[in-house]
Amino acid sequence: MSPVEALLLAVVSYLIGSIPFSYLVAKAASGKDIRDAGSGNVGATNVVRNAGKKAGAIALLLDITKGWGAAFVGRLLVERSQLDPTSGSAVDSPAFWIGLAALLAVMGHMYPIWLSFRGGKGVATATGAFLGMSPVAIGMAAIVFVIVVILSRYVSLASIAGAAAVPVMMRFAVHAPYWTVIFSTVIATMVILKHHSNIRRLAMRSERKFPK
Repeated sequence: MSPVEALLLAVVSYLIGSIPFSYLVAKAASGKDIRDAGSGNVGATNVVRNAGKKAGAIALLLDITKGWGAAFVGRLLVERSQLDPTSGSAVDSPAFWIGLAALLAVMGHMYPIWLSFRGGKGVATATGAFLGMSPVAIGMAAIVFVIVVILSRYVSLASIAGAAAVPVMMRFAVHAPYWTVIFSTVIATMVILKHHSNIRRLAMRSERKFPK
């Protein structure tokens, strides 16, 4: 991949991820600035709580789509480039560039330039990115997410468990390429670290449960 293509991939992936759909949907549906409502998180769960389930569902789907879209852009550029996967070099690995696009999209969501780098926790965008990397692995992790939500009704705990499950599924269930496992591990770690306040509230048993 040429330096120009690499730069294009990086910029486009970040900008796709930085589109603040949750902020825009909540603003359109309720007139609220989601950063000043509820938990203050720019994410679908906070949109549900402050602008309704319909708005939350739209925000969720759009955030998933932008993660998947960045991985798709990465795949398109890889297909256009003359890579040699047998070389053993990271820059010749399709999985490296697709994983990098996925990572930058999640970073864009977490630190969007349009909202002064104050974004969400990246769960939905990471889900879309993982979907673009390995649909089977994210499907397995989604099962973990649903089970934890049903048993605990803590969306944050389910998000953490689902994120942690992804690289494990990538490595041991679908035997994904090396760089796919590496980037999925980095993304999952970022998502978990972004939940530091939730982890603290879970430990204090003050975390808000998702309504039945």
